[in-house]
Amino acid sequence: MEEDSSQACCGSPPLTKKGTEELIQTDPTPQVPLRNRTPQAQEISKPSEQTELQPALPARKISKPPLLVPVDDSSNDYIDTDLLNSSVQQRKVTDRDMSLQVPIHHQKRVYSLCSDDELLDEDDPDFPPWQTERIANLPGSFCLPDSGRLSTPVKEDSSQLSSVIKMGWLDKNPPQGALYYQRRWVKLEVDYLKYFDNEKEVYSKGFISTAFITNVSSVGELKFEVATNNRTFIFRAENEDERNEWVTLLRDCTGGPKRPISLIAGSPLTPDYFGYLELRGLRSKLFTVVASDKVLLYKNADDYRIGVGITFIDMNVGNVKDSDRRSFDLTTPYRIFSFIAESEQSREQWVQAMRNAIGEALSNSEVIEQFWTEPSNSLCADCGAPKPDWAAINLCVVICKQCAGEHRGLGPSISKVRSLKMDKKIWTEELIQVFLKLGNERVNSFWAANVPPSEALSPSSCSEDRRRFISNKYRQGKYRKYHALYGNQKELNNALCINVQCSDLLETLSLIFCGADVNCSTGMANCPSPESLASAHSQPLQAELIKHNLNTELPQLQTEPDMDLKHYPPPPCVSYDGYLFKTASMGRAVAERKMKEEFSRRWCMLNDGTFSYYEHDKSTNPNGTLKASEIVCLAVDVPEKHGYEFTFELYSESERIYLFGTDEPDTYKEWVKCIAKTFIPATAEPLLRLSFERIGRLKCKDGLNLQKSKVGWFALAGSTLHVYLENSKGEEIHLRKLNELSIQQDNEVLVLVEKGRTLYIEGERKLDFAGWCGAIQAAAGSGGDTLSQQQLTDTDIPVIVLSCIDYITQCGMTSEGIYRKSGVNSRVTALCDRFRRDARSLRLKEGEHQVDDVSNTLKRFFRELEEGLFTSEYAYSWLSITALPDENDKISEYKALLDRLPCVNKATLQALINHLYCVQRFSDLNQMNLHNLAIVFGPTLFQTDGKDYTAGRAIEDLIQHYILIFEVDEQQLDKQLKEIKAIIDMTDLRIRPKFPKPGGNGHFICTVYLEELKDTAEQHVKIPGSMTAAELVYEVLDRRNIPVRDKDYWSCWEVCEEIERPLHYQERVLPILHSAGNESHLLIKKQPAMDAMVNYLATKVDVSKHGMMKFREERSILGLGLPSGNFHDRFFILNVTSLRMYKDVRSHRAEREWVVKNLKIYLGIKKKLRPPTCWGLTVVYESKKQEKPERQQWYLCCETQSEMREWYATFLSIQNDGNLWPQDGVQQNRVSRALPDTRHGNVSLIPLRGSENEMRNSVAAFSQDALALLRDVR
Repeated sequence: MEEDSSQACCGSPPLTKKGTEELIQTDPTPQVPLRNRTPQAQEISKPSEQTELQPALPARKISKPPLLVPVDDSSNDYIDTDLLNSSVQQRKVTDRDMSLQVPIHHQKRVYSLCSDDELLDEDDPDFPPWQTERIANLPGSFCLPDSGRLSTPVKEDSSQLSSVIKMGWLDKNPPQGALYYQRRWVKLEVDYLKYFDNEKEVYSKGFISTAFITNVSSVGELKFEVATNNRTFIFRAENEDERNEWVTLLRDCTGGPKRPISLIAGSPLTPDYFGYLELRGLRSKLFTVVASDKVLLYKNADDYRIGVGITFIDMNVGNVKDSDRRSFDLTTPYRIFSFIAESEQSREQWVQAMRNAIGEALSNSEVIEQFWTEPSNSLCADCGAPKPDWAAINLCVVICKQCAGEHRGLGPSISKVRSLKMDKKIWTEELIQVFLKLGNERVNSFWAANVPPSEALSPSSCSEDRRRFISNKYRQGKYRKYHALYGNQKELNNALCINVQCSDLLETLSLIFCGADVNCSTGMANCPSPESLASAHSQPLQAELIKHNLNTELPQLQTEPDMDLKHYPPPPCVSYDGYLFKTASMGRAVAERKMKEEFSRRWCMLNDGTFSYYEHDKSTNPNGTLKASEIVCLAVDVPEKHGYEFTFELYSESERIYLFGTDEPDTYKEWVKCIAKTFIPATAEPLLRLSFERIGRLKCKDGLNLQKSKVGWFALAGSTLHVYLENSKGEEIHLRKLNELSIQQDNEVLVLVEKGRTLYIEGERKLDFAGWCGAIQAAAGSGGDTLSQQQLTDTDIPVIVLSCIDYITQCGMTSEGIYRKSGVNSRVTALCDRFRRDARSLRLKEGEHQVDDVSNTLKRFFRELEEGLFTSEYAYSWLSITALPDENDKISEYKALLDRLPCVNKATLQALINHLYCVQRFSDLNQMNLHNLAIVFGPTLFQTDGKDYTAGRAIEDLIQHYILIFEVDEQQLDKQLKEIKAIIDMTDLRIRPKFPKPGGNGHFICTVYLEELKDTAEQHVKIPGSMTAAELVYEVLDRRNIPVRDKDYWSCWEVCEEIERPLHYQERVLPILHSAGNESHLLIKKQPAMDAMVNYLATKVDVSKHGMMKFREERSILGLGLPSGNFHDRFFILNVTSLRMYKDVRSHRAEREWVVKNLKIYLGIKKKLRPPTCWGLTVVYESKKQEKPERQQWYLCCETQSEMREWYATFLSIQNDGNLWPQDGVQQNRVSRALPDTRHGNVSLIPLRGSENEMRNSVAAFSQDALALLRDVR
């Protein structure tokens, strides 16, 4: 009767409170206590009599093994099926004074989901257990031999291991005193004691909920008992110490006073859905429970009530898929569970319940991940258990599940406990930031400042110890760090009102829990409470902390009579006053010069964080005030910019500019220092010691975290930007060494790209942001005519020098008379002016700029250089060395002078002489030998009139002895020369006349189609070597005047007959053109599935993917050239490194494996291959081993379009390191702002800008060339 009612639950709707009560009422056993109970064990029901054990008969006389059954109805013990279906070694067992040996049947080892302690109710006793191969051969059977399993993971997931208290091998004895022990791998976790066939198994043979364990005790030799209300389990350890450790840990997990179990809504034990399901391959139904994020399997409903189950599946790795009318599959990376429901309607309800469990498992995981980014939050604040997933929102501690239970016992007036997984609505961005700012380590510096080692908790502490410790810590405040004002209520309240105006959360927490009244009066009508005061001063985190403690019961205060009551020292107050001259406030930038007549004399006062100005010093009412929290920027003008010699500007939150001036330098400096000190926080105080031109607050993002903006404090001093970001040390950005400086997104983001990092400064307010942009751009430009004032690369070489050298190396090495012929003066002057304004933004391009113009620009730069390349101090010494007769003496003197040059001069000289050395090595082509170059560059570099050859002789010596003077690696230099030779040879190559065609300016001309392959849609585009797919797209769109709207995913597609592939937006176009066949075309069109793919990847927790697809390999019938073979089902696993193919889901050895980075994925399959579905992928594998190149092509078919899209998105995400599409959209410009990768598939080009290393690291010609990498030439 009971079983029938339980099975009826299978088709029932999700569990309600009433349904839960009914389930409890059907339980004939008393309610079982939770883990928290007293250490003493309950009395266990024992069999009234012992079954007499008889010697076993020889195996040949036994038709089936004898079953040991319970002696009386009160016992619920069963025979251990491992005795029947497992091959175990014969061993001697001592049970009290009797031992007995029984012959063992050795058979093939099988894996079964039968409970370790009993047969399933409907198992046929006539079916010999050692013939379980029959079950294994059934379709979808779950009693599998070794070969039928999925690949067993070698290493367990760290998240699973983190909850394991102890694990190891134990011998387990089935109930009823059977004489045979089975070897079991046993794991003790906080909630479960689980045992497995071996240590590699993922799903257990059985588990016991620790909440239902009533007693753990040592019995006999090396044995111990684990007892529940009506079941006893016996284990045997290897030695006494091991046995004692197991007993101790089990008691710790199960000890404490008893509490009745109640299945109430919302409790961890409440099932979301339950009932009987048939597991395909077994003739018994299992009682299946879907609870939270798990699916638990029990023999029957009775076992569910007593906490003894078979196994459970964590749904964070599960996937549910319909099979047929009543069947469905629960797929995990380790095994497939095939269930059969009672009806189609029941199946739908089960599938929905399990999918809800998957959603629960994945729900709000981002909150936990955010919390754990603070390292101290990854350990429980009370016991130190790893991966805590609960928190007390008013106490600001992150805690584990066991400690959370004790926190709930304190009551919500003391501890407001919330789950990081389930309580989604509570976790606002402000509350999350409070926990990240504080962290368990900082919070415990207050709550746990005085914990005696004897009272400290550990992850294995029992419930009694947890309750005592947590009550002492939070109810009594026993271990807290007492504030200096403890016991002085008035001063505590005053200190709280002062502190909520700044960002010190730990001080606020300390004040609140040492007695400060969060509801005290501030004395201000507009901000009557500390919470409103915090909000008014733009401190949302302070307001959030106070909000959650408005009704908190504070720890008991015990003021000592002789306690010294101290006054709270407020933050240092800056005060200053005096007369200044002020203009009317402005709502736009000060563009014109302000004359003295436009200023008015005002008495100004700075006090208590407020800047006020009055009509005169006798006035009582100010004309205007500006609070320190409202000031976002202070700009110091250059002298005499306005009528008064010294002026400064204040920018406010309300987008107003206040201009003040004076003629007194000392007064001016003091005002600037005091105002800056008022609104700059203590964490950024070093900025105040700088001679800054501009200082203030900005929001920014860095390249490592683009999800959330940080508040940063910036100061611009000369050409250096000093930055203090939240919770980080100060850093410097040398603006003249930036790789890129640009304004993007409608003038709202300033992008600073330096080596290894990108900083995005956001325009939160247009007025001060425009001022910052102008000031930073001016500081990043060339600041004068000396070398050190130029825009530099990271190797301290002026950008103008490297740009010209790189261009001539690529385009002018064969130009006859290079550096001797004059360019067009007007063009040379224009180039010099553009380089002087912003050398970084100018890219020299073949066709747009002439070789002779560039060479003369370089010469003019050195001739007009202030102080010269050799400096005025040492120039004569360089020239005098030419008179030395001995060459070795010359070289020694040159090297000594080289070391005396400034860093920038030395690096620039080496780069230039290296270039001239290479030029003269190709003098047979350009007619510029050593002597000719010396004649040209001698007077230029030494800035002489050229009447004698002394300067030329010095340059000739430097070029001739370049290897010795600059200590160059000859092998690296030889590689560089071969590179240049390869570039020269490449310009002479004849590329296929059809596709692409070499243009007259050196670029390749290619036909690109817009949206369709028609003559009317043709576009002929010049393709330089550095052009990316995104640049090509916007080149074509600009020609057609097609606007690009948000969510318009315009892409460049490689189309080959019936298949196509969208190029990644950063992929170079030229290598694709070289490798494409005659049937291939480039097509510009939108990518309609991109939005869906981006959304899919955003919700995907794991980058890997697995599943079934139909596979076919490209093979040809010998002699006919026709493809052969059919599509076959295969199981695929795709991870960050490889794509593996298995014969089926149970196979543990991959049939094929490919490196993901070497795969090209095309959408579509040729129709002549007759794919079974229209959702197919064509995969091309190209090995990158140059000694043995390999190319394979094969095809994959998916069942649905969404499935194909998910596979394709995962491929692209892995191949591009998650960078599927830029978060802010592809920028609509033709020239990539980022320094191009010098490698282009099989062809590498020298970059037109960049450092000396980047120029020398470039590769010319083809992949077979051994010149792939070239390091510094020294």
